[in-house]
Amino acid sequence: MVVTNDITIGPMHMDDLARVTEIEQASFPTPWPRDAYTHELRENRLACYLVARAMHQVVGYTGMWIILDEAHVTTIAVAPEYRRRRIGERLLVALLDEAMRRGARWVTLEVRKTNVGAQSLYRKYGFKEIGVRRGYYSDNREDAIVMWTGNVWEHAFQARFKHNRATLEGGAPPSGGPA
Repeated sequence: MVVTNDITIGPMHMDDLARVTEIEQASFPTPWPRDAYTHELRENRLACYLVARAMHQVVGYTGMWIILDEAHVTTIAVAPEYRRRRIGERLLVALLDEAMRRGARWVTLEVRKTNVGAQSLYRKYGFKEIGVRRGYYSDNREDAIVMWTGNVWEHAFQARFKHNRATLEGGAPPSGGPA
């Protein structure tokens, strides 16, 4: 469990799904239905889902699948009224921590071509564009940019990750700064 600036991040549970579904519907043009999350939590052994809480209320969530040594980010969303408070960044950091804890060497994701804010956050954490999935999103046939971290255990990734985390947590970054 991670606690930062009155935001607590921990595992998603079944009783979080009503709020997760609300945030999902407010965040995505084609939201996942509640039963998709039910399946992820109950049946998908490859899945890991986390929630961010403020005052015991779910305000954001993220998830991934770990397949062998690769983590695939499936979702990340923050309630509209809690955006621009770096909660999405905290969720990404917690997810990367969990991916590494579970033995992932690589992290990948797809992001809408028009979602430049998310792309900027991912680049900050070492994701690089490696391809495009044309017409990926079913609601409007928008392209998805495929992003990839490279090896998360390499020095350059670790130095950037530690620097960004320290800055996020309000502490002094480790000496040497980001790689």
